[in-house]
Amino acid sequence: MKIRLDGTRPEITYSMFRLREIFTVTSVSRAYPNRHRPRQYHIYVSIVPRETDHSR
Repeated sequence: MKIRLDGTRPEITYSMFRLREIFTVTSVSRAYPNRHRPRQYHIYVSIVPRETDHSR
C-alpha cells in the first residue's frame, strides 16, 4: 500500500514512527515541499502488513 503523508517535518517524523510500530515500511520517498503551504512537506511511504506469529 502506498500512503502520502502531509505536514511539517516533526509531524511527518512522528507519523513515520507510528507507522513503523504497526507496519513494515518498504520504501520512503524524499520530502517534497508543498507549493501552497510554506514549511510543510509531503512524502510517499510504501507499507505492507507485519507478519504475525500464528503459533500462539
